[in-house]
Amino acid sequence: MKIIVLGAGAWGTALAASASSQPGRHAVTLWARDAGQVGLLQMRHENQRYLPGVRLPPALAFSAAPLEELKGLTADADLVLVATPMAALRTMLTVLASCVAPVAWVCKGFEAPVAGDIGLLGHEIQAQVSPGLQAGVLSGPSFALEVARGQPTALVAASAHESVRQALVDAFHSPMLRVYASDDMVGVEVGGAVKNVLAIATGLCDGLGLGLNARAALITRGLAEMTRLGLALGAQATTFMGLSGLGDLVLTATGDLSRNRQVGLALAQGQTLAQATAKLGHVAEGVYSARTVVQRAAHLGVQMPIAQAVMALLDGLLTPHQAVADLMGREPTVEQLDLAT
Repeated sequence: MKIIVLGAGAWGTALAASASSQPGRHAVTLWARDAGQVGLLQMRHENQRYLPGVRLPPALAFSAAPLEELKGLTADADLVLVATPMAALRTMLTVLASCVAPVAWVCKGFEAPVAGDIGLLGHEIQAQVSPGLQAGVLSGPSFALEVARGQPTALVAASAHESVRQALVDAFHSPMLRVYASDDMVGVEVGGAVKNVLAIATGLCDGLGLGLNARAALITRGLAEMTRLGLALGAQATTFMGLSGLGDLVLTATGDLSRNRQVGLALAQGQTLAQATAKLGHVAEGVYSARTVVQRAAHLGVQMPIAQAVMALLDGLLTPHQAVADLMGREPTVEQLDLAT
């Protein structure tokens, strides 16, 4: 297969390296906007900014073609994977609107609302700007560093098109990277977006030293919130028991490589949001998605008290201790299996 990965951050680099490390199977090109970054990648075969210490496969190729030339770069590709932050997905899908190859993305979150609009998930953006694409999403519980190191990982390839699901499986399935297929693109994207917000809450909980009981309760009730929103948007309930629901939530909420968890820990220690995010060096999508999650939930009449508390915390309307007190002070209710409360 000829695979083009657009975006040389941690995740794009890790997936490009993983696919390129399978001798004889794939020809992989990793693209970045920054010609200087590409020059360093070609010279060192290491992404020192995002994956320091990880040697990239010798077969991996690099490109810094201008954005307007991506149509030519992807013309004979078998798969194009967009690995930019969510903020750039609209631009990339617009450029790729006439691409004949399957196009998928790995960014997780909601697009920031513009001029009062409701923030959109990736598949909603694609429906607006490139409705003719055969499109999908690759998601699941995965830290880029572990994938780049070849540590065992499982992902889910979601699309309404069987050809896209199969292309993603063919491209990335390997002895150390297992790829499952799903037709629930909505559920997979909701899981990938909401878990980032919930991971901030869990980091806050752990940073305040509230204990393992509190962490378990927060993750469980967070999963209920995620599922309620997903069902309201048309997802399948079973998706949230899988890799892109429970799996990704547990990893992002408890793993110390999680940027969103690190934000919560930092806020609990008294740092400002600006201080917390400045130390990361990477994007923490939950910071940008929290408001959209809450807005979309309100628009649909879905209760998401944990997400609301995170948004208020990020806005400076609540202190960490006040956010926890608000959640614990809610009126008693019944834990219903229909996820209606």
